[in-house]
Amino acid sequence: MTEKQGTALQVALAYHEAWTSKDLERAMTYVADDIVCDAPAGRIEGAQAYREFMGPFVQMLQRAELIAAFGDEEMALIMYDTETAPVPSAPGAECVTVEGGKITRSRFLFDRAPFQEARAAADR
Repeated sequence: MTEKQGTALQVALAYHEAWTSKDLERAMTYVADDIVCDAPAGRIEGAQAYREFMGPFVQMLQRAELIAAFGDEEMALIMYDTETAPVPSAPGAECVTVEGGKITRSRFLFDRAPFQEARAAADR
């Protein structure tokens, strides 16, 4: 893969490394001001809303393991597993579109069931 072909993958991996290191400020340097993110909870538009979406998760993150990453000059897909305070295993995946070195679109998938189960257990 040439550097040009891997632009989106490089940005996605740098972004992933930043937020999984709990450095949300650095992670946000890879996010476009007008990002559109489709997540299980719905559409998130704009960098500030995206920061508010990611912030609480980054704070409770304890560990992350990258499972796979693929991409080209415009789009990348990363899959990972995370461990958080309430949930020992929370797999997720992001398919991102990159333009001008910034993530402009993210399709974010994760299993909400472990978090719902942890909340229910805490309420008991």
